[in-house]
Amino acid sequence: MLSENIKAIRKSKGLSQQELAVKLNVVRQTVSKWEQGLSVPDSDMLISLSEALETPVSTLLGENVVEPQADDLKAISAKLEVINLQLAQRKTTGKRILHWTLVAVCVATAAILAILFVLNSPYLRWDYSDPETAVLGTAFHVLEWLFVRLAPFILIGSVIGIILTRKKE
Repeated sequence: MLSENIKAIRKSKGLSQQELAVKLNVVRQTVSKWEQGLSVPDSDMLISLSEALETPVSTLLGENVVEPQADDLKAISAKLEVINLQLAQRKTTGKRILHWTLVAVCVATAAILAILFVLNSPYLRWDYSDPETAVLGTAFHVLEWLFVRLAPFILIGSVIGIILTRKKE
């Protein structure tokens, strides 16, 4: 009875004989002998065994241990299915957020390019004899220069991202 209970509980906890032996500071062969009924643990070792297996001593000594049934496996399977559905929903939501963020970046880039085109670099007509105006005009020119050079790459990257993240039906 004890040997069968040790083996059944160890297996239900997903432990190998070696892993249980390490927890108890004994050799694997000792655990094997207990499970085969060739020897029995002493009282101190029985207490350590119950702690390692997280099982009451009374269960080890006499109560019948039932191995997991098919119903238990069905319950685990159902839980895993729910988790998989949640992960799929998270992935879909993340993809949708990325898609609409890329659409917003694309629209914002196009709008800024249109505004820059309509304004036609107004800072070029400023009086640069004033040092503050000169610094501000230079800063605007640098920002416009960088944006105009980077905007095509931003637009192309956004459009490619939009195509890759679109909802496929």
